[in-house]
Amino acid sequence: MSYFLKAKRIDEETGSIKVALLNELEAWHFGIHAGDNLKLTIDGKAIYVSANTSKHRVRPGQIGLYKDVWSKAKILNNSIVQVEFQENARSIQAIKKRLLGKRLNYEEIHSIMSDIVTDQLSKVQITYFVASGFMNEYTDEELYFLTKAMAETGDMMKFSGLVADKHSVGGLAGNRTTMIVVPILAALGVKIPKTSSRAITSPAGTADTMEVLAPVSFSVDQIRKIVNKTNGCLVWGGGLSLAPADDKILKVSYPLSLEPYSKMIVSIMAKKVATGVNHLIIDMPVGPTTKIPDMKTARMLEKKFTYVAHRFGIKIKVSMLKTSDPVGFGVGPALEARDVLRVLQQKKERPGDLSHKAVHLAGQLLELIGKCKPGHGSTLAWKVLDSGRAWKKMQQIIKAQGGNPNVDSEQIVLGAHKKYYNATKSGKIVYTDNKAINLVCRALGAPSVKLAGIYLNKEFGVRVKKGERLFTLYAESKERLHLAEIALEKLRIFKIE
Repeated sequence: MSYFLKAKRIDEETGSIKVALLNELEAWHFGIHAGDNLKLTIDGKAIYVSANTSKHRVRPGQIGLYKDVWSKAKILNNSIVQVEFQENARSIQAIKKRLLGKRLNYEEIHSIMSDIVTDQLSKVQITYFVASGFMNEYTDEELYFLTKAMAETGDMMKFSGLVADKHSVGGLAGNRTTMIVVPILAALGVKIPKTSSRAITSPAGTADTMEVLAPVSFSVDQIRKIVNKTNGCLVWGGGLSLAPADDKILKVSYPLSLEPYSKMIVSIMAKKVATGVNHLIIDMPVGPTTKIPDMKTARMLEKKFTYVAHRFGIKIKVSMLKTSDPVGFGVGPALEARDVLRVLQQKKERPGDLSHKAVHLAGQLLELIGKCKPGHGSTLAWKVLDSGRAWKKMQQIIKAQGGNPNVDSEQIVLGAHKKYYNATKSGKIVYTDNKAINLVCRALGAPSVKLAGIYLNKEFGVRVKKGERLFTLYAESKERLHLAEIALEKLRIFKIE
């Protein structure tokens, strides 16, 4: 049954959950209680909200709409609002079923993705859905259903012909290889439309780092133009309607720095399906302080990635590398952008490990797409990098995305406040804690503060003398620097023996 009420604008915001306020007595007569789901229809547009009640803030015949509802929908005072009570949606029933350990079919999974996209599920309800992935592992078929539904509930940005991509599962400090792989492949005429997430568990994602050099938020049509002009792009996927449920799920995962393996697989593969990728390299760092702790877990994930990829006809290779150290010297958006530019511009100070890993991954991708014979991919990638062709291509991409193509690595601005940390004893660095690095960088303000981060003056395996500089902190304010100093009283980035 529908009810018709007049809108009353309330100049307050409710935050994460859209709420409508009804008169308490009138709501009781309607059979509506606080927390019930309501569908509001205004000028033919549907808005889904949670009900709340008040004795005095709204009169009978009115419905109070908070600013985050009326401003977005441009609702005027006294607009006529059609109010309908929503029974527990099919998606809610599906989430309950999943929490109880039961398997979901495609229609049930699609209902969850669809309701996330249309804001019919609150952050709390989405959190329960994410939690179900921890409590009960998804079957391979469910992972396929999740990927398909996440891709199909958004736009599909198809490119014709061979479309390549490289994606890291994350969790390793630095590791901005994507920003080197993309221009290498694009310089060789390979189409590589790279959409990336912002950081989830690390101090910077590829999108956060590229944003130091150029804008990363574009429409689907704008991305097509950039790719058609340069063969590649480095953009933020969350700014698009490509697999839009993914970014809303990320928002509930970020505060606890948690990402179930199932969520990681679906998030990555849905974006590839939505962008029409048909050749894919997955970079999977393996180590005790990364997302993937051991090779047993890595091989399990390799099988799941391969299963999902094959269901969509995507040719895939998972590169599993044991690691004990961050990749590059900088950790944090600006510092990582400087590392990338130093590699592309072939500066003397460039990090060798970042160069070698990027070339290795680019080589594997070149072999996967048949651009060269097996075993010759890295050689071809080195030629493109050493010749300056990769940097010229990156300049084209930066310019196409609205950045300064003539930026020099040493022009990158870092945090105004810094502090050096030196070795307290002589010895060899036998252990690097990626999780500690991530936590300290977050204390400094990364990734939201682009200039914040850590520069690692030393790396795993080298010998140091007492008093030698180990790392440098960069922050935008003294307060942030102090927070990192407090964190380092309890955390240890390097172990020296």
